Parts: sequence; structure tokens; C-alpha cells
Amino acid sequence: MTGNQVPVNGGAKLTGAIGRLQFGLMDVDTRSSGPNPYGNFAVVRLKESLWGGSYVGVMAIDKRSGNVFDSFNQTGGIDVRLVFFTDWLVDAHVAGTQSPGEPGGSSDVGASLSYHSNWIEGKFERRKIGPNFNPEVGFIELTDANQTNGDLTFKVRPAITGVREMQFEGFILHAPDTQGAVQTQEWQGTYRAEFNNGAYTDDDIADVFTQRITTPLHIYKNIFIPNGLYHFARHQLTYGSGKERRFTYNFFERFGAYYGGTLNEFRVRANYRPTAKFSISASETWDRFRLPLPNGNFSVVLASVQGNYSFTRFLTFTSLIQLDTSNAQAMSANIRLRYNYRSDSDFYIIYNVGTQFASIAPRTHRKFVRRASPSNGPTLSLPKRERSVFPLTAAAAARIRGTNKFRNRTRDQGVGTEMHVGIGASIPGYAQGPKAKLCRICGSRTDVL
Repeated sequence: MTGNQVPVNGGAKLTGAIGRLQFGLMDVDTRSSGPNPYGNFAVVRLKESLWGGSYVGVMAIDKRSGNVFDSFNQTGGIDVRLVFFTDWLVDAHVAGTQSPGEPGGSSDVGASLSYHSNWIEGKFERRKIGPNFNPEVGFIELTDANQTNGDLTFKVRPAITGVREMQFEGFILHAPDTQGAVQTQEWQGTYRAEFNNGAYTDDDIADVFTQRITTPLHIYKNIFIPNGLYHFARHQLTYGSGKERRFTYNFFERFGAYYGGTLNEFRVRANYRPTAKFSISASETWDRFRLPLPNGNFSVVLASVQGNYSFTRFLTFTSLIQLDTSNAQAMSANIRLRYNYRSDSDFYIIYNVGTQFASIAPRTHRKFVRRASPSNGPTLSLPKRERSVFPLTAAAAARIRGTNKFRNRTRDQGVGTEMHVGIGASIPGYAQGPKAKLCRICGSRTDVL
């Protein structure tokens, strides 16, 4: 895996439903380019709806490659969700992978019990991921883990002027490896509030980590966090204004210790909509590192300006100019024309100029997602938290609750111009799922299967 863009020969996707059975089929064929051999990727998903939101599903993924040392990779799995008495949910899954010469320990087994109501939400989960579990098509939070985590959230509607709802959340994670050695631990206390005018705040009172690193963690350019056992705590403040005004804004600050040093992450975004058809937004991200390493004191700035114009409800134009000081060529631009010709189906033309998929950490390839849980009844609905550009910890990565999404950008240092044309359609049951994401090329919502 190099993070490079790969030329595509072609692909096709078919989705639909037959009665209660939903299905999705997809196949993509790529040709060799640089260090990347040719490949073919096929995915099949079947999902049978049961009672009241319950379902059972199966999935099979097959990858074929021109790499003689990794000629194929296959993943298969079964997942089920059972809903009882509206508020109780049982989720379970079993998955396995197969690759050339792969030894044992290539499975992922897990189950969880959740409760959701207007005033309380809770979840308890057990999951065991083998050391050789290797789904090469898709993403995995971590391997070689025997994970236990619990999450409990209380929600109240206080008699306080201007406050609609408050939430108090506690979370704990214990994830040693499959041999019992300490790998990841975390506990967190969070306060959230939604105001009557649509504004919100989302604050981590304390987020305490224990993390063992067994392979040097690539942070930035030639800076690596050395192996060892680390303990540190971080905090977060977030505020966003109500969305009903022409001018809106939000800011985010995460601060505290970070692998023996400190890291401050500050983000601010403003949006102005003078008319119903036109809007413009600007954002700035500043990450300030102070690490006890050679060249460990540095900052990274990411800023952007974006304009959007809607010709009709179905035809939109977007342009983006971005400055990223982590890239050799700091400036880049993106222009997109998107036509929504029917529900869940889009035709788009993309034109990119400047740095393509440039990386601050080209050897850190894992993508981590914290998944949001569904809820019943009138509850707090907050925007997704900001994303962390830098790898925080496998602890943060392994969290499967809340609304955070952590990612590290795996991009190469190519510079050039690209024309991108494509057609997209959602797979039933997946476009809004926990692993739905935005395409890094065109910005459209895609399905991570």
C-alpha cells in the first residue's frame, strides 16, 4: 500500500432490492502504475430485513493483484442486528480473511448490547481481532486486540433559559493484545449541550490514554515517536453557532499532553450565505507540536476558501482553494460540477490542480473511525466533531462510540493536473452507515464496504 493514485480501467456497481432482500455488487479493475501492480476488486453484499430494523447480512470481498507475493486477498463475514422492545439492540459479527501463506489468527469476532431511549443511552461491547486479520480492501481500527468497552450517556432537558438539552457521557476502553499484554486503555468524560437557537458545545473534560507503541509511529516528515508505554491526557472545547443565520461559525480546540510532549489543535470555520443559491466559507487549522525529539517543535497550517453555487436543486458548482504547509507545493485547487439526476444518483466532473494526495505521514496508512450510535425519540443531534489530521493513538482510533472521526491522510507527493469524471450511486443500507465517507477526489459520499 503506497497511498498513490491508481489508474482505473473501469468499474461497475449494481444495487437494488427484491422484496426484503437488499443487494449490492461492485467490481473495479485497475492497471499497474509505478510501484502499484494491476488489480481487480469485487464486492458482494446481501442484507435481509427482519422485524423492526433488525437484519442479517453477508458480505464477500475478493482482491486479485499482479504482485506475485500478494496475488489475492479474500474477506468474508456475517453480521446481524436484532432489535427488541424498540430500545434494545444486539449487534454481532464474524469475519475472516485469507491471503497467500497466511497463518492462523485471521478472524474478527464481536458482539454488543445497546440501549437507547430519550434520556439514557448505553452500550457494552466485546470484540476479539486476531493478529493476522488482514482485510486489504477496506479499513480496520487495529489488529491483535481483545477489546472490551462501555459507554453510558445521560440526557436531560433542564429548565435553563436558552438550553434545549444537555448530555453527560462516560466511556472506558480496555484493549490488551490477544496474549494479555497492555496495548490500549482509555477513559473519557464528555459534556455536550444544544441550545434553543441551534448552537452547540461539545467538550471533553478529560480524555486519558495509555498506549503501547511497538513500531515507531510516524508523525511528520522525518519525526517518529519511539517505542514505549505512554500515558497522557487531553482535553477538548468546541462551540458552533446556530445554523439559521446567514453568517455561521464554529471553533474547536484540543490540547494537552501528547507522547511525552504537547499538542495544540485549533480549528475555526466561518460560512456566509448571502442568497439561497450562493455561499462562501473559509476555514483554518493550526496544529502546534512540542515533542521531546530532534526537530520536535513544529507547526502545520491548513487553510481553505470554498465557494458554492446552486443553479438548480439538482445542479451545483463548487470551487475550493487550499493551503497546506505540510506539502512541497502548498497551494491546490479543486473545481466540481455535480448533477443529481435522480435520488441517490449523481454525475460529476472534477478538475484538480496542484498537489495530489500529499502526505505528512506517508507510511501511516490506517484509517480510524469512531462510529455514532442511533437513538430513538427527540434527542440531541450534534454535528460531527472535528477530524484530527495527525495520528493520536490506537486508543482513540479503536473507539467505536461517539461522533469523532480520526483520520490520517495517506497521500503521495505528486504534483499535476487531473480531470476526474464519474457516476455514483448508493448501496442500500450502506450510504448512511458507520463507515460511509467522503471521496477524497470528488468529495461525494461513497460507501466503504
